[in-house]
Amino acid sequence: MVTISVSKDASYTAHADVQFGAKQKGFTLIELMVTFAIIAILATIGIPAYSDYVKQGKVAEATSTLADLRIRTEQYFQDTRTYVNAPCQPAPGTTEHFDYVCVADATTYTITATGKTNHDLDGFEFTIDQNNIKTSKYQGVSGTNCWITKKGGSC
Repeated sequence: MVTISVSKDASYTAHADVQFGAKQKGFTLIELMVTFAIIAILATIGIPAYSDYVKQGKVAEATSTLADLRIRTEQYFQDTRTYVNAPCQPAPGTTEHFDYVCVADATTYTITATGKTNHDLDGFEFTIDQNNIKTSKYQGVSGTNCWITKKGGSC
């Protein structure tokens, strides 16, 4: 809209009130790109950390099952004075992420938990024996008398 006003001294003043349309709604491309970049940065940090926590949760199955099997095997030995035929295998269907193998004779046993490849645990191996000696292996790192449960080889 243009208005012209005339003052006493005959000077002309023009005012232009031009409206270029209603107020803009939505986001600009730059705002969307910045938001996307922030989300991408957070995802690159968060997803690997989350994957490590999930893997630690799966590893807990092995350590807790081995501890339980050791207790059951020692209780069997208390009653029979031999480890032969000891119940050193987990009940069917109770474990999901590891395979368990028990080798026992009259005076010794070793129980081994090996990570299943389809559960992202390939390379994990935990063992325990009649002397409660724990060993673990993962990606070239070995733990003596402890179980490696965290990334970086810490027990």
